[in-house]
Amino acid sequence: MRIIAIMIRVLKELLRDKRTLALMFLAPILILFLMNAIFSSNSTTNVTIGTVSLSQAMNKKLGKGNHVDVKLYDSKTAAEKALKKTHIDAIIQKKHNDYILTHANTDSTKTTAVKMAVKNALTARGTAELKTGLKTSTTVIGKLRHQLTITSKALAKLQFQVAKSTNQKVKTSKSNHVTLAQVSSKKMATPKITNHYVYGDANTSFFDKMLPILMGFFVFFFVFLISGMALLKERTSGTLDRLLATPVKRYEIVFGYMASYGILAIFQTVLIVLVTVWLLGAEVVGSLFSIILINLLLALVALAFGILLSTFASSEFQMMQFIPLVVIPQIFFSGIIPLDQMASWIKTISYIVPIKYSGDAVTAIMMRGAGLSSLGLEITVLFGFLIVLTFLNIVGLKRYRKV
Repeated sequence: MRIIAIMIRVLKELLRDKRTLALMFLAPILILFLMNAIFSSNSTTNVTIGTVSLSQAMNKKLGKGNHVDVKLYDSKTAAEKALKKTHIDAIIQKKHNDYILTHANTDSTKTTAVKMAVKNALTARGTAELKTGLKTSTTVIGKLRHQLTITSKALAKLQFQVAKSTNQKVKTSKSNHVTLAQVSSKKMATPKITNHYVYGDANTSFFDKMLPILMGFFVFFFVFLISGMALLKERTSGTLDRLLATPVKRYEIVFGYMASYGILAIFQTVLIVLVTVWLLGAEVVGSLFSIILINLLLALVALAFGILLSTFASSEFQMMQFIPLVVIPQIFFSGIIPLDQMASWIKTISYIVPIKYSGDAVTAIMMRGAGLSSLGLEITVLFGFLIVLTFLNIVGLKRYRKV
């Protein structure tokens, strides 16, 4: 009976907590809906290949590949500039009978797709050349038969010149046969494909693409959680109320909390970045210091976000329930799953996700060696998030004290 009484009391408390009930039942449905929308609309990988010194036939065969776009360049220098600006995913250049492939390799899925497209195009070219060779062989064989027929008639009429005529025809036949063999060997020579990689090597996996984004996600998640929980404890324990009873200004309280937790966020961010780069062996083309700065900016955004949401939670349990609504969806829109083939409304959501901008910036630094000066958009947006969230935190304290 006591067990039943306790059960009834807890159920009544849960039923009175409408926010908890909503988060328990609506959050999983929302996440499942987002996952269905994202994964069902992103089933293909589109690649763009820049070609240099390729024949028109080879360009056509490459363009016939599924989800393959071909762009022609006059020189490799122009193609390399396009590759650096991420306008194309790879460069293919013909040198004699061989092909040189240069991959951006920032996405192993696209690298594999480019290799497959080139392989299919070469196979199609080889098949076409084989057909041409067979036609040539058939033509030469027909000529040889015609020559043999003429020779036979000549032998019947001129028996005294049989030996001499036969030797001449045999020489002619052998000469034609050698010519055919030379043509066939030239046509059927297997081209050599050499692969070069701007980032990483042939062993670069999809996890390498995820690392810059996962780095930012863990920085955001733990700073968000720790700051939100800590301020919530300050409020529920009465510490914040006693602080608000003093003449201190609201902005001073917010900046004070952000400065204190910001110091911890700095150490946490530096630790996560260094472990990712050194222990996990992530290759960094650009500046490690730039990576730390971008993630520090993201940590401050997470700090302000956590403090803001803690004002809407009345318990640690409710604060935890914000995670599936606020944190988990960000991983889907951060760029881990390519956004190219998603619906326009899904792309629109990604523009209000802080991790997307930090992920884009860190990816550009790690994989393409971009400098901070070329990441003005991403840095500006992150600063915008920080300013707006800090302002909302100051305004949010009005519900506790109107001073």
